[in-house]
Amino acid sequence: MRNIFYYLASAAGLLALIMLLVAGPLYRIDIIHFSTSFAIMRWAAYLGIAAMVLVIIAFFVARPGTTGRRATLAISFIAAFIAFYLPYSQLQTARSVPPIHDISTDTSNPPEFVEIAPLRADAPNPVEYAGEETAEQQREHYPEVQTLRFNQPPQQVFEAALEVVNRSGWELVDANANEGRIEATATTFWFGFKDDVVIRVVADGEQSLLDIRSKSRIGRSDVGANAARIRAFSKQLETTLAD
Repeated sequence: MRNIFYYLASAAGLLALIMLLVAGPLYRIDIIHFSTSFAIMRWAAYLGIAAMVLVIIAFFVARPGTTGRRATLAISFIAAFIAFYLPYSQLQTARSVPPIHDISTDTSNPPEFVEIAPLRADAPNPVEYAGEETAEQQREHYPEVQTLRFNQPPQQVFEAALEVVNRSGWELVDANANEGRIEATATTFWFGFKDDVVIRVVADGEQSLLDIRSKSRIGRSDVGANAARIRAFSKQLETTLAD
């Protein structure tokens, strides 16, 4: 009985972590649907909780006498905690942000996707702007996401924006200097989710205005990713222009 508890506790934590780790890549290489991937993550978290309980019980019931067995149980507990904590923290983040996936610095006249539009033809989320309901939620939760104003001329701002896009590791789709438009696609590391970005630079007297829009191709909520992307881009652009 003691050995059974030991082996169950040792295997459960590692299995939970493996389930968590494969959930994203299996979707990314198109083996499973993203809903199935999320289900695997959820069950990995449940198994992680069960594994942590099993490890605690195993220390009292199995009473591992060797250093190797104690180390194995400790590793299993750490793996189980990771398998539980990562999905749990993601869930908490999702609950703290609005369930929207289309973020723009200009919600009245958001930049439009041109070259990217055909690439989103089969995407669950349409290329059109999500509408006033989304705009209201954005203004409430992300009030800092606003049009950027610069003293530099549009061409200089455009070139700096393009430099930041290239440094960000996004896939550049189009850079039209005449229209002041840059389009790119950002791909998340683990799941390979694609979020599309369009940047618009226009003159405003002797100054320049830059608007940026980031929109997910799939999912009702982006878990705050698009707003975070715009904030990071804005900060890098301001630093680039200042230099």
